Amino acid sequence: MTTTSTTTRLLTLLNVSALKTRKRKREDEEESAPLPPTKKLNAKRVVQIEAAEVEEDGGEEEGDDDDEGLMDEDKEIQETEDPYNAHFSAEPKCLSTSAKEAVDKRRWTTSKRSVGKLGEAVLSIPEGSEDVKCNGDGLLDKLRSQMSTQSDGNKGEAALQKDLLSCIGSYQDLYVTKHDVKTRSLYRDVLSLHMLNHIMKIRRRVLKNNEKLSNAPKDAEPSDSNAYLDQGFVRPSVLVLLPFRSSAFHWVTAFLQHTPEHQVENKARFRNEFSLPPGADDKLLSAPQGTYPDDHVANMAGNIDDFFRIGLKFTRKSIKLFADFYSSDIIFASPLGLRELIEKEKSADYLSSIEILIVDQLDVLTMQNWNHIQLVFKHLNAMPKQSHDTDFSRIKPWYLDGNAAYLRQSILLSAYETPDTRALYNKNLLNVAGKLRLEAAWPAVQVPAGVRQNFVKFECGSPQVEIDKRFEYFAKQLFPSLLKSAVQSSNTVIFIPSYFDYTRVRSWLKKQDNVTFTVLSEDSDNRAISRSRQAFFAGTKAMLLVTERFHFFRRYKIRGIRNVVFYAPPDHSQFYGEFLSYPFLDEGVLPEDVTCKVLFSKYDYMRLERIVGSAEVANLMNA
Repeated sequence: MTTTSTTTRLLTLLNVSALKTRKRKREDEEESAPLPPTKKLNAKRVVQIEAAEVEEDGGEEEGDDDDEGLMDEDKEIQETEDPYNAHFSAEPKCLSTSAKEAVDKRRWTTSKRSVGKLGEAVLSIPEGSEDVKCNGDGLLDKLRSQMSTQSDGNKGEAALQKDLLSCIGSYQDLYVTKHDVKTRSLYRDVLSLHMLNHIMKIRRRVLKNNEKLSNAPKDAEPSDSNAYLDQGFVRPSVLVLLPFRSSAFHWVTAFLQHTPEHQVENKARFRNEFSLPPGADDKLLSAPQGTYPDDHVANMAGNIDDFFRIGLKFTRKSIKLFADFYSSDIIFASPLGLRELIEKEKSADYLSSIEILIVDQLDVLTMQNWNHIQLVFKHLNAMPKQSHDTDFSRIKPWYLDGNAAYLRQSILLSAYETPDTRALYNKNLLNVAGKLRLEAAWPAVQVPAGVRQNFVKFECGSPQVEIDKRFEYFAKQLFPSLLKSAVQSSNTVIFIPSYFDYTRVRSWLKKQDNVTFTVLSEDSDNRAISRSRQAFFAGTKAMLLVTERFHFFRRYKIRGIRNVVFYAPPDHSQFYGEFLSYPFLDEGVLPEDVTCKVLFSKYDYMRLERIVGSAEVANLMNA
C-alpha cells in the first residue's frame, strides 16, 4: 500500500469517526435535560438461582463492562522494562526505519542459540538491529503464582513452561517445527497464559488512561504527548487459528482454567457447539489403547468440523463467549471460517489490530486448504475500511503508519516442516524484534526388518519444473519397470501425497492398456472405499492409488499389499512405516515378499529427513 493511499484511507476514517462523534454529542445534549427515572425494558430481575446457572448464563449486564477494577489486584505494571510496554508502546525502540527496510528486503542476521528445554534454535534479527533482551517472562504477579501452582509436582514440565514463557515473553516470533502431541496441552496452557497476560495489560493501560482523562481538567495539556496513545483501530488483539472445533474447545478450556474467578457466559452453548452431541460415542477415545495411532487420536478425536469462529470478551467479572468480533479480545477461528466471513462481509477490519497470532496444528492445516491460510495472512494488520467508533486521538502512531505487522508476534506450532510452512515463516513473519525457529533432529523411521527399500532419485534443475519432472520419470521409467516384473505388477499400492499429482496419475493410468487399478482419495465416500479395498484385497484390481489426505483423515489398515511405491515421500513420516507394516496383516507374508520404492528429488529434503533420519539424509541426497 502506498503512502498516498494510506493517508487517504485514514482521512476518510477520521471524517467518518468525527461525524459519528458529533452525532453522539448532539444526542447527549438532547438527553441532558432532567427526566423522571424510567425502568429499563431489558433490566434483569433479581432472582435466586443456583451457582451453576450463573456460570452458564453469565452474571453481568451489557453495560457492566470492564471500565473499572482491573488494576486493583496487582502492582503497577507499566514500567519501561516491562516487555509488553517496550514492544507495544507508542514509540517502540525496535521499530526503526532501518529494521523495517531490512525485514522488507529479507536481510536477517542469523545465529544459533540454545533455548533450554525447547532445544536448539536459529535466531533471526533484522540486519543492523540488536537482539531483544528480556528480563523474565513479563507475567503479572498473580498469573505467575498461578502458573507455579499448576506446575507443581513435575519438574520437567515446570522447566519447559519456564523456558517457553521466557522465549515468548520478549514478543519475538516463535516457530516450533516438531510439536509433539505429548506436550501439546502444556504448550496450550502456557500460550493461553501469555494471551491472558497480554490482554490484561492492554485493558489495564486503557482503563488507567480513562481514569486520568476523566479526572483531568478539560483544558489541561498532557505533559507527555504519547501518554494516552494506548489503542489500535479495533479491540481484538489476539487471533488463534485452529483446524477443528475440537481444537478450539481445548484452547478455550485452557484459557478459562486461568480465570477461575470469572463467570462464563454462554458456556453451555459453547459445549454444545464445540464438543460431540450428548450421548455420542467417539470410537477413537473408546477404543482400546493402541487400536489407533496416538497422533490420529490426538488430531481427530472430538468434533472435527473445520468451519467455525468464536469471539471471547474478557471483562472485570466475566468472560463472554460468542461475543461480537469488534467487542472481543480474542478470536478463535478456522481459516475456512474466517475466509467465509471475509468474503461475505467484504471486510476483515477485526484483524487490523492483531498483536499476537497463534497458529496451532499447522501440519493439520496443510491437510486442509492452504489457500485459506494465505488469505487470512493477507488481511492481517491491514488498514481498516471503516472507523468502528475508533477514538483516533488514542491510536498508537505505528497503527496509523501501517506498521502493525512489524510488531505482531506470530507463534507457529507444527508437528513437522513443509516447504509451505517454511515459506510462511520466511515471508509472512515480519517482526522487527526478531524470530526464533526451533531446530528438530529426526530419527529414522522403524520398518519391519528385511523389507527391501529402494530410494530412486530423479534429477531436477528447479522447483518450478519439479512436478513435471517427477511425473515424467514415473511414467517413462518407474512405472514401466513395475509392469515388467511379475511380482510388482500386482498387489501394488501407489502412495501420492499431492492431490494434484494424484489426479494427474489417475488420468494417465486410465489411458494405459492392461492396467487395472482402483483409488482411495479424500473424494471417496464410504461405499466407494469399501469397494476399492475389497477389490484390491481380492486381486481383481492390481493396483491401488492412495492419497495422503485420505490416509490422514481415515487411517485405514489396508490388506493385500506386497509392493509399496511412494510417488513422493509422505509429509507424515509415520505413514511410511505404517504402509510397510500393512503387508504383514496377511498371514504367511515374509519380509522378502515385500518391496518398496521411493521416488524423490533434492527438493524432498525435509520429507526424507523425517524418514531416513537427520544423520543419513545428506548421504542419501549426495548418492
